[in-house]
Amino acid sequence: MLGSGIFVSPANALKNTGSVGMCLVIWMSCGLLSLLGAMSYAELGTVVNKSGGEFSFYQSAFADMHKFWGPLPSFIYSWVSIMYVRPAEVAIIILTFAEYFIRPFSILSSMTPETEHMVKKTVSILALGIITFINYTSVKCFIKIQNVFTVCKVTACIVVIGGGLYQLYQGNTKNLMTGFEGTTLSIDTLPIAFYSGLWAYDGWTATTVVSEEIKNPRRNILLSILLAVPFVTMIYVLMNVSYLTVLSVAEMTSVQAVAVEFGTRALGSFSFIIPLGVATATFGCALSVQFGITRLCFAASREGQMLEVFSYVSVKKLTPAPAVVLQGLLTLICLLCGDIVVLIEFASFLVWMFYGISMAALLVMRYTKRDVKRPFKVPIVIPIFVLIVSTVLFITPILNDPKPQFLIGLVFILSAFLIYIPFVYQKKRLSIVDNFTKFIQVLMVVVPPEKDETDAEENCSVKDDEGETEAPMIAAVV
Repeated sequence: MLGSGIFVSPANALKNTGSVGMCLVIWMSCGLLSLLGAMSYAELGTVVNKSGGEFSFYQSAFADMHKFWGPLPSFIYSWVSIMYVRPAEVAIIILTFAEYFIRPFSILSSMTPETEHMVKKTVSILALGIITFINYTSVKCFIKIQNVFTVCKVTACIVVIGGGLYQLYQGNTKNLMTGFEGTTLSIDTLPIAFYSGLWAYDGWTATTVVSEEIKNPRRNILLSILLAVPFVTMIYVLMNVSYLTVLSVAEMTSVQAVAVEFGTRALGSFSFIIPLGVATATFGCALSVQFGITRLCFAASREGQMLEVFSYVSVKKLTPAPAVVLQGLLTLICLLCGDIVVLIEFASFLVWMFYGISMAALLVMRYTKRDVKRPFKVPIVIPIFVLIVSTVLFITPILNDPKPQFLIGLVFILSAFLIYIPFVYQKKRLSIVDNFTKFIQVLMVVVPPEKDETDAEENCSVKDDEGETEAPMIAAVV
């Protein structure tokens, strides 16, 4: 959850609320909504103990209800997420990484806007290459790097909060004392303000995407949610307060890198810590998002809803190599074409549609799978409330302010129908697909996963050359 959002979203959230008080209300509301959604996902994760997150939830809830319509929600989710939404999210995070990474050099060398833009794109592409290489190489390598970056990004957040608390101690409360003065929040700007905040919280579903690779998921998924979401909410609210101790509303909504500007004004000679911390935070976040979406690609391909080759696993690396490379290429396209704010609105618009469908899946399985043991069960009012909110967040922007990014999102959903009917429902197969599969197998040295899922579950871990355990998902290859 801790990634680019808190360093890129505060300005847009404040711009769409108009006041300090309302902005903080939005941030707390987003935290509460994320917690309620995450608790619902915890129940879903205990009922459907498979990797793939929403894809697996939709398959379990709807696939057997109708031959045509049943598998459709899971396919739309996998198609839109794999091809558009998650690559856009990784692109947003990497662009934020580049923004903060080059900011100190830009200031020192007085780069022109054109040069800065070119350098930012170059750094973004290089960062994407490194991230893709790490996820291609080893799950074990990913975990070690991710642990280091987690410490770095928490440290960066604590430095910002510490600097803000010191400013409060010095009596710099002028901006905070404006309260709700200047509030401009309306039915048109409310969803956009929520998108900005919810983008920062996005990631609370991550454990259910890789549930097959988590030890004791029935306990640890819920525990991670109950510990992480309130902790992140507290950090985000305190960081916004810290920003506002030295930046006015006008200043905060106009600067490109809020945290860097805060560091320059509040931390003096220690201001270099901020861009360094933000760079590591965003890099680690992009790494983890790409890791998660490659597992969705693996799960969808395994179920026959994407090309089979994307469920193949590297014999040497024990990673879903074709899926990783696919995500790297799709993210590259978004990097070359996208703008951060537009990409955030585009991704959030589609993501909350899928979160709403997940709540519907939970309500359906309360009746169709009532006999399944649930170590954790949320009050039914919670998924109903999240379903209502997600519906409002999805529909309101289309009706009140149909921006191009929202209409493009609807076109992408329509494209899923056009792919689903011939290639998934009617199971048509082009001869070129077999040639493509053979080419990828030879090029990447990959093989299909074990077909016998019972055997795969029994052999839930595999030793690598160093005697360490790799991820359970990969065990089926051997």
